[in-house]
Amino acid sequence: MEMINVQQAEDIILSQYQDYGKESIAYQLALGRVLAEDILADLDLPPFDRPTVDGIAIRFTSYEKGNRTFAIKAVQSAGEASVAIDSEDQCIEIMTGAALDSTVDTVIRYEDITVSNGIATINIDIRKGQNIHLKGKDKKAAEILVKANQIITPAIIGIAASVGKTSLQVKKIPKIIIISTGDEMITPELVPEAFQLRRSNGITIQSVLEKYKIAADHLHLNDDYEEIKNELIRCIDQYDILLMSGGVSMGKFDYLPQVCEELGIEKLFHKIKQRPGKPFWFGKSQNQKLVFAFPGNPVSVFMCLHRYFIPWLEKSLGIPQSSPLYAILGNDIEFPFSLQYFAQVKLQINEQGQLIANIVDTNGSGDFSHLAETDAFVEFPLEQNIFRKGEIYKIWKYSFLNL
Repeated sequence: MEMINVQQAEDIILSQYQDYGKESIAYQLALGRVLAEDILADLDLPPFDRPTVDGIAIRFTSYEKGNRTFAIKAVQSAGEASVAIDSEDQCIEIMTGAALDSTVDTVIRYEDITVSNGIATINIDIRKGQNIHLKGKDKKAAEILVKANQIITPAIIGIAASVGKTSLQVKKIPKIIIISTGDEMITPELVPEAFQLRRSNGITIQSVLEKYKIAADHLHLNDDYEEIKNELIRCIDQYDILLMSGGVSMGKFDYLPQVCEELGIEKLFHKIKQRPGKPFWFGKSQNQKLVFAFPGNPVSVFMCLHRYFIPWLEKSLGIPQSSPLYAILGNDIEFPFSLQYFAQVKLQINEQGQLIANIVDTNGSGDFSHLAETDAFVEFPLEQNIFRKGEIYKIWKYSFLNL
C-alpha cells in the first residue's frame, strides 16, 4: 500500500468511528462526560409567578381606579406559601423570588413607594404586570432545556439539579490502553544514562485524554518481538483502543507492523505524506478493536493525537464536529519537501480581532521543548512549498488558550 495523504488518512480513521453505548451516572460525577439524553423541564420554568424586585404587590384594577395608597396585609418572603389580599386597597410586602398569589398582579419596587404606619404609597406611574417573572415564561414543562451530544459543563449540571435529574445518561467511553515502546525509554523518576531517554509520550497522551474523563491504562514494551506479540494479543482482547508510540518506522527493531500482520490485525494504512508523523500506522483487529500506532518522536505523537485521534474520539462520542479553525500566518516560511507540513505556532489576536499564527522555529519532530510555548499546529497544503505572511491556513489547537 502506497503512502496516502492527510485527507485520505482522516477519511479512513473517521470511517471507523464506533458507538460504545450509554450508561447512567450520578450528576455529581458527570462533569466532562458527553450527555446522551435531552434534559427536559419537569415543571414550568419558573414554576410560579414571582416578583423580580423587592417591594409591594397590588391588584392593578385598584390603581386604575385612582387608588395610590394600600394597607400592607402581610410580609411574604421567598420560600413561603403565597399570601392573598382580601380587598383591592390592600397589598402584600413581598421579596424577590417569592410565589405571587393570583389576587395580585403588579409589583412596585421599594424605591418607588413610601411606607408609613403600615400604609404603602405609590410615588410613580406604573403599568399592569410590571416586575413579574411569569410562570412558564422561560420554558414549559417537558420542553428541552439541554440537548444531548455535548460535553457536560458546570452550567448543565446546575440545570440537571434544578429539574431533579440526579442521574444522567452519558456516552460510554472506550477502554483505552497507552503503549510506549523502546529499550532506550526509562521511567520519569530515573536518571537516564547517556544513551537513554525518559518516557513522556504516554503521560502526554493521558493528559490529553483527561479532558474526556478517560482514565487509560499504561504499558511499556521493550523492543522484543515475542513480548510485543504476546502483549498485543492480550490488549486486543481486553481493550477497545490501543494508542501506541514507537516501533512503526523502518528500523531493524520496529516490530509493530510485522506483529500486527501476524496477529491478523488489518492494516488500514501505514505512512502519511506529512511531517511530523509520516510513519503513522492505523489498523483494525478482527474483533473491531482499533490500533493507532504513532511514531515515537514526541511532536509526532502530539500532532497525530490532535489531528486524527481526537476527531475520531469526538465523532465516536457523538460530539458535534466544530467548524475548522483558521488563522492568518504571521510570518513567512518555506518547506522544501513533498510532504504536508504541520508547524508549531503561537496564537494571538490582533487589534482588528483577527487570529494570527506566528510560526516558532523548531529542530524537528524530536524537539518537544517548544510545545509548552506554542498553542497549535498550522496545517499547510501539500501542493505548496512557500507560505507567506497574511495567508490563511487551518490550525489544530492544543493549548488551553481560549481563542
